[in-house]
Amino acid sequence: MKIIEDLLANGAPVIDVRTEGEFVRGHAAGSLNIPLHELSGKLEEVKAMQQPLVLCCRTGNRSGTACSYLKDLGIECYNAGSWQEVQEALPV
Repeated sequence: MKIIEDLLANGAPVIDVRTEGEFVRGHAAGSLNIPLHELSGKLEEVKAMQQPLVLCCRTGNRSGTACSYLKDLGIECYNAGSWQEVQEALPV
């Protein structure tokens, strides 16, 4: 996805919304783990990040839910799908 590649090339923060257990078994380099169920409690941390944000998970479902939630709060973000797709799109 070209827009995701451009965002990553410009240093957009990546948030992986999978559980901590899933995250430790593999994640995109440099990504931050904020599980979906903890997102509402970490809003100040998320709002303080450089925007736009890139969100990912295992398949894109949870990151899609998180992205909709954050957009409703005025946070610019994009659903990148799986963390593997983000890893492949990271600049070399």
